[in-house]
Amino acid sequence: MRLYSLSVLYKGAPPARLLKAAYDVSSFSFFQRASVQEFMAFTTQLIVERSALGSRASVREQEYLCHVCVRSDGLAAVVVADTEYPPRVCFTLLDKVLEEFSRQVRRGDWPAGTPATIDYTALDGYLSKYQNPRDADPMTKVQAELDETKIILHNTMESLLERGEKLDDLVSKSEVLGAQSKAFYKTARKQNSCCAIM
Repeated sequence: MRLYSLSVLYKGAPPARLLKAAYDVSSFSFFQRASVQEFMAFTTQLIVERSALGSRASVREQEYLCHVCVRSDGLAAVVVADTEYPPRVCFTLLDKVLEEFSRQVRRGDWPAGTPATIDYTALDGYLSKYQNPRDADPMTKVQAELDETKIILHNTMESLLERGEKLDDLVSKSEVLGAQSKAFYKTARKQNSCCAIM
């Protein structure tokens, strides 16, 4: 799971204006990095231009997903991620970035802004922080912990079932238990077998 770029743009008169961007192209070869970064900037600008005001979308481009959020006031954010990265976390990040950007940068600066003139430095930090969605997003962390608990519970149930099968052998071999107790145990075992976990 990886994030490659995080951009803030303004959708006014075409073309959409790039206000600020952060890139992580370290996974590409040194000689491809500039081209990859230019392609990401072009793609994010194109996606914002073609998205309606007040919309959210995910666009697949080869093995990448571009998640876009365009507010009704024209402020937009785009994150480029691989296909394994959870979309919910991407949209949470986009909402957070747009909210913070709109508080820190005056709305009058958006239509004429450029990456050099806009004073907003949080994108690199967000791009770095959100590389691991489990650490950055509390819901993803809770979901991962639930998945781990389910695995532990499943393993425990398998252990109990193995133990239960051994208990069957002990009950059938026992001379201490009466015939009625053995019949009760077998009947209870049959009734509970409908709930076996695969």
